[in-house]
Amino acid sequence: MKKRGIKWIASVTMGVMLMGGLLAGCGSAGDSKVIKIGAVYELTGGTATFGNSALNGAKLAVKEMNAKGGVLGKQVELAIADNKGEPSEATNAMTKVINQDKVVAVTGFTTSSNAIAASTVAESNGIPFITAAATNPKVTVDEKTGEVKKNIFRVCFIDPFQGTVGANFVLNSLKAKKAVVLIDNSSDYSKGLAQFFKEAFTKGGGELVGEEAYLQKDQDFKTILTKIKSSNPDVIYVPGYYEEVGKIIKQARELDIKAAFVGGDGWDSPKLLEIAGAPALNNTYFTNHYSVEDTSPASKAFVDAYKKEYNETPDAMAVLGYDAANVMMDAIKRANSEDPAKIRDALASTKDFAAVTGKITLNDKHDAVKGAVIIEFKDGKQSYRETVNP
Repeated sequence: MKKRGIKWIASVTMGVMLMGGLLAGCGSAGDSKVIKIGAVYELTGGTATFGNSALNGAKLAVKEMNAKGGVLGKQVELAIADNKGEPSEATNAMTKVINQDKVVAVTGFTTSSNAIAASTVAESNGIPFITAAATNPKVTVDEKTGEVKKNIFRVCFIDPFQGTVGANFVLNSLKAKKAVVLIDNSSDYSKGLAQFFKEAFTKGGGELVGEEAYLQKDQDFKTILTKIKSSNPDVIYVPGYYEEVGKIIKQARELDIKAAFVGGDGWDSPKLLEIAGAPALNNTYFTNHYSVEDTSPASKAFVDAYKKEYNETPDAMAVLGYDAANVMMDAIKRANSEDPAKIRDALASTKDFAAVTGKITLNDKHDAVKGAVIIEFKDGKQSYRETVNP
């Protein structure tokens, strides 16, 4: 009797579990009235202006798409999570949107270290993930194996291109021959971009007269800058994020360092001007994904819509967030399915997608093939300088 009772209880328990599974299936993505896409961004922390701008762009893209009837006859819903600008929090946020919010795909991330960490979660769960602005090659390619990550994509250019563009601009446009590189040693983005700049700069005939390092959240850079001043460089290349870059440039000018400063897309934040001050930013330049001075019809339409929605002018991160969301929604349409594997395959075949930042084609490493712009600061205002294509 006891054995039979145990078997009967086990049988009933299994039946209840199976029924629970069937009921849970009724709430799956395919049967829902909405399509959920994750939007994981740096909403707090040291790069919060990036994440909030990009999220605003993503929200606008979804709002416009829903007004046109949505995707596959359903409204699109963003499951938003804050990665707090930290790799450990990035994995937590990615895990949340996948396991709790049950998204079919994820967009997000503006910084490389966070995107690299989170990509392992998306990859292991088979969820397609397209980053808006993480530019380090290791985001889409596994550093250990050299294999392309099957589910990971991006709508931005990558640092080998950005670093080369920066170096060639320094050599050819600024006519600078001696450079010092100042690297954020706590950032994959900064270390990678510095490496590619140095390679291109020396190959082009430039001379590296110094290399120094700092860490995120450092406040006082005057000891390093005094050492740099003694080497008398023509240009100081700082591939960092706006919080530290603003302090570095401000303190450099206080030390009467007149050299040009050049950096990457990590500079693009209103906070940079707030921290450094307009006079200090004269004779500074950075490579970026987009200029608001772009006069194309797509750019004008986006800028007008963004200003109407948020009462402010968009920056490059806002545009990239918008483009990433639209590329993902286009892939879901072309897949004609909410199956993550089919969405992933559609993303991989993206070609000549008409984005605000230009036509986007994803190559065999899942990177966007597109140009870069050079932005110059003039009296505190960003000014378009030139465009460089691959």
